[in-house]
Amino acid sequence: MPRKPGKRPLFFRCLLWAGAAVAALVIGSNGWIVFSARGRVYDSVEEIEARPVGIVLGTSKNVAKDRPNPHFENRLKAAAALYQSGKVGGLLVSGHRDSKYYDEPRDMEAKLKALGVPASAISADSSGARTLDSMVRAHEVFGLSNVTVISDDFHVGRALFIADRAGLDAIAFRCEPVPIDESVQARVREYFARVKAVLDLYLLHRPAAATRAKPVEKPATDRPAQ
Repeated sequence: MPRKPGKRPLFFRCLLWAGAAVAALVIGSNGWIVFSARGRVYDSVEEIEARPVGIVLGTSKNVAKDRPNPHFENRLKAAAALYQSGKVGGLLVSGHRDSKYYDEPRDMEAKLKALGVPASAISADSSGARTLDSMVRAHEVFGLSNVTVISDDFHVGRALFIADRAGLDAIAFRCEPVPIDESVQARVREYFARVKAVLDLYLLHRPAAATRAKPVEKPATDRPAQ
């Protein structure tokens, strides 16, 4: 007499289906975000169109004590190059401020000044703890609409995906890539961050931080973008 299916085979079938669903979510989310950014990501200062404001997405200044973070360095160099070439009229540095000891916007502003960008062209958002916060706040709090997002090659696609939902007309400039052996963790983490972005925007409808904050001035532009 054939044996009836027991609970154990059923458990493994459910586990298999759950694994397949998770894999489909990860692959689908990543494919959707990468495809949505096609034609809007640039790596040439000469070829990118001019926009009034560039949004520099934050990251930590150092990866260890006295060890600079290459992602930070490359993003700020790219932002300075865009400003000095007239491709953005001003810069909004958006990142996380935890305390007086950890303040991404403060560190980004200091680096930009060291690279020759005048203080009058820089504004800061210290409530950009997530890319979602940075994009939504750029539109709802800072009143921006036409921007260039500046970040790493693997990050700008998700930023543009969120910007679309946030009401921003955005293109992106990817900074010089950090070598794989120095960025593998960040790149792997980005695969799952893209899934979270899809869930936040289309399922959880999670709001950005402090979008009802007091009114702030738009990023200063001491000259029009050319």
